[in-house]
Amino acid sequence: MTPSNRILVLFAHPALNKSRINSQLVQAIADLEGVTLHDLYEEYPDFHIHVKREQQLLIDHDIVVWQHPFYWYSSPAILKEWQDLVLEYGFAYGHEGTALKGKKCLSVISTGGTSEAYRREGYNYYTIAELLAPFAQTARLCGMDYLPPFVVHGAHQLNDDAQIGDRAQDYRLLLQALRDNQINWAALPGLTQLNHDLSQVLLAPEVVPHA
Repeated sequence: MTPSNRILVLFAHPALNKSRINSQLVQAIADLEGVTLHDLYEEYPDFHIHVKREQQLLIDHDIVVWQHPFYWYSSPAILKEWQDLVLEYGFAYGHEGTALKGKKCLSVISTGGTSEAYRREGYNYYTIAELLAPFAQTARLCGMDYLPPFVVHGAHQLNDDAQIGDRAQDYRLLLQALRDNQINWAALPGLTQLNHDLSQVLLAPEVVPHA
């Protein structure tokens, strides 16, 4: 069956062999039909990004996912390089830059700090939504609909493989639902994170998502 939406996951992690969270997230979605997993560090170890090839990948997909650890309130360097080079004027934005108009985009991130750290009384002070504002505005300038993020908090505190596995399974369920257009789109504007309560987001989950 042809997927309703083709999903491009732009994955950026400079040390995947040391990752516990993102390695499981990637494994959970690697075999999904209609999902292209594109590891930027593996593809471009020298940072020589093939701009036209990347632009064609964007054209060929309906939903763009930026997946990465939340390094210093941003992304690893290669994703910023990718944005700087690939999202060109005249392609992604500007009067004639409409190639991405109408596509959807979301961030999938892992943080070392807990969710409590990302609030006014927390040590990071700013909320995740505030810190992701540059990503949101990048998507909007390109004419894309920026969805609430999928966030795995407290990476350093998640010592139980089962807990990580639960979050990886939720990620898989979310991408399946996005692919098949089984999303309660009306619920999204009120959410700060997609995975706070996936039961509000998924129209027909095969498995009850984890809190």
